[in-house]
Amino acid sequence: MNAFLEELSQAYPDDYLLLVMDNAIWHKSSTLKIPTNIGFTFIPPYTPEMNPIEQVWKEIRKRGFKNKAFRTLEDVMNQLQDVIQGLEKEVIKSIVNRRWTRMLFESR
Repeated sequence: MNAFLEELSQAYPDDYLLLVMDNAIWHKSSTLKIPTNIGFTFIPPYTPEMNPIEQVWKEIRKRGFKNKAFRTLEDVMNQLQDVIQGLEKEVIKSIVNRRWTRMLFESR
């Protein structure tokens, strides 16, 4: 997690990044080194519907994985890449631009 945060911080050095996190133990580890341009906000426990990425995954499953079987992991990866590349900007905006996320970011 530390390596990811450092890489993310370096990729966007002039921006403040607010990450929406679930309550996984590694998200709250005392050994976590959080760069100064990254902040966390935690969703309440057992509320995946409030986590925007869960809604993105739901859309991905609906578009490319419902009632499908794949022969290889490579087939899965190719399908995932095709579905992600096909997601329209408006769909992503509608998922992450929910009332609670707007309120969260406006309060920062």
